[in-house]
Amino acid sequence: MKRALICLLAMLVPFPAAPAFAQAPVAEATDDAPGEAQISARYLLMDAHGRAISNEDFIGRFQLIAFGFTSCPAICPSTLAAMSLVLRQLGDKAELVQPLFVTIDPERDTPQVLEAYVRNFDERIVGLTGSPALIRRAADNFRVTYRKYVEPGAAPGDYTMDHSVGMYLVGPDGRFLTRYPHAAPPEDIAGRLQERIAAYENDPLVRRAQRGRP
Repeated sequence: MKRALICLLAMLVPFPAAPAFAQAPVAEATDDAPGEAQISARYLLMDAHGRAISNEDFIGRFQLIAFGFTSCPAICPSTLAAMSLVLRQLGDKAELVQPLFVTIDPERDTPQVLEAYVRNFDERIVGLTGSPALIRRAADNFRVTYRKYVEPGAAPGDYTMDHSVGMYLVGPDGRFLTRYPHAAPPEDIAGRLQERIAAYENDPLVRRAQRGRP
């Protein structure tokens, strides 16, 4: 019960943590990113097949990124379900979007566990892992906070993760664009993303990606 409560609190409390009992604002899928101008959308991680994956691999495509862990009881499953729904609503335009899920719990989320988990939601979602140091660096670049939480008296290996929530959008040129709150309706995110895609339609990087060139 306590572990589920932690993930639910993560959805209600933005980071940095708001004062206790502060009323959470209604989430909207806006294209504004106040306070996040210093986000650097850089990472070097590994996919389920042991291949090194970096932000440079997706130049020419949008990246829709979430951080979480496979043992998360509520927030992460709903985030990935929303991500899958966004992709479906984009239709053919989803080819220009690479969805990514970065684990913050590499101790338990082996590459095999991670791949099986994301495939439960959508086969287009790529799970990324890495060493604790590389994951921490990627999270810091996106200003994602997380920590291990162990209940008093818990058995070894019995813990949960407290972490920032939401989906991060990176543009075809590799620059961070915006963060969508966890509770933002998927149809709103898809609508905003369609507008972004249309705005980049004639960008040389996007046109190259559409033609399937590296």
